[in-house]
Amino acid sequence: MPHTAQTSSMPGARASRNVELCRRGELRVEKFLDAATDVFAEKGYQQARLSEIVARAGGSLATLYRAFGDKEGLAFAIVERRLQDLANQLEALELDDLPPQDALRKAGRSIAQSLTTRDAYLVNRIVIGEGRAFPDLRDFFFDHAIATIRSRLGSYFERQVADGAMVLHTSTDLAATQFFMMLFGDLTIRTACGYMVNPDVDDVLAFIDDSVDQFLHGALPR
Repeated sequence: MPHTAQTSSMPGARASRNVELCRRGELRVEKFLDAATDVFAEKGYQQARLSEIVARAGGSLATLYRAFGDKEGLAFAIVERRLQDLANQLEALELDDLPPQDALRKAGRSIAQSLTTRDAYLVNRIVIGEGRAFPDLRDFFFDHAIATIRSRLGSYFERQVADGAMVLHTSTDLAATQFFMMLFGDLTIRTACGYMVNPDVDDVLAFIDDSVDQFLHGALPR
């Protein structure tokens, strides 16, 4: 039976189009997203062609246009799918009952593994490389990806400060942003621009652990 399908549950997204799709149509949407991810990764967003995406995914251009509207709609949907995965991952971390040393290491390792996937590389390439040309997509990413991480970590920091387990000299939101950028800023830039291809996971995790220790202990003597 046909029913209303959306490409994402993320709010306020250009690519969330209310369309009537049968189950086969829903599967086709996922194939379009997978094929678009491959083509964008191989050729870059600007050089990617919808005809090649359809050729790889099967189906028709009409179905693609119906589900996503255009190439930019596909890019939005890829970003949305990535952000939904990240939101689910952060929600499943269960940090609240862990001390800061354990909670931040767990969060850092989980986010690091998420950021070293093919989809993460592609999303970062699109957002960083195409951000000036597509400010709505760029802003959507920062309003949701960074905000989601900051909110989750910020809530944890707030509880730890209230319990006396952490002392912060800035707001919990800013501390969460600083924590994220300290651990992942370099990794994000290097992988997005292609300078670092297939980073060694063990090296990344070791860097994360060291950065967590540095964040918690600071640089000045006590």
